Amino acid sequence: MVKIRLSRGGAKKRPFYRILVADIRRARDGRSIERIGFFDPCAQGGAERLRVDRARAEYWIGQGAQPTERVAKLLKEAAKQAEASPLEA
Repeated sequence: MVKIRLSRGGAKKRPFYRILVADIRRARDGRSIERIGFFDPCAQGGAERLRVDRARAEYWIGQGAQPTERVAKLLKEAAKQAEASPLEA
C-alpha cells in the first residue's frame, strides 16, 4: 500500500518536513517513491510555510495512495491557498 506522508528533516528543535509518496513498509525517513512538497512549521516572516504539487498529489490519490491525517489537512490548506491566490497556479 502507498501512503502520502511526512518525512522529518531539519535540526534539533527546528523541524522541517517533506511531503512524500512512500510504501508503508519503508521507514519514516527511508526511501520514497516521489517527493511532492514540503511543510515548515517554524516558518516566520516571508518564508514559505507550505508547498505542495497538487497535481501530483491528486494523481497519487487517484492511483489509490492514502494520505495520513496530517497530510490530508495540509492538502486542504494548500487548496485554500491556491484559491486565495489564483495567480500562483
